[in-house]
Amino acid sequence: MKKERTESLVAQALKNIGNDRYLLDNLVFARVRQLNAGAKTLVNMDPKRHKLVDIAIREIAEGKIDIDRIDERN
Repeated sequence: MKKERTESLVAQALKNIGNDRYLLDNLVFARVRQLNAGAKTLVNMDPKRHKLVDIAIREIAEGKIDIDRIDERN
């Protein structure tokens, strides 16, 4: 997996959700809650080695998580 700066991942995640920082915060929080409850990651990152927030941001940046997917999983 290619390493990317956090800033570029956040910028891509924001772009994917219409540049709404409030929505991004809520998506990250909801996804971290799911990961903490045992949900499998949708990217190739080990939750034992990476912070759950970083995993959630990468999932959003790669387009694997959006508001619809979070809603249907809650």
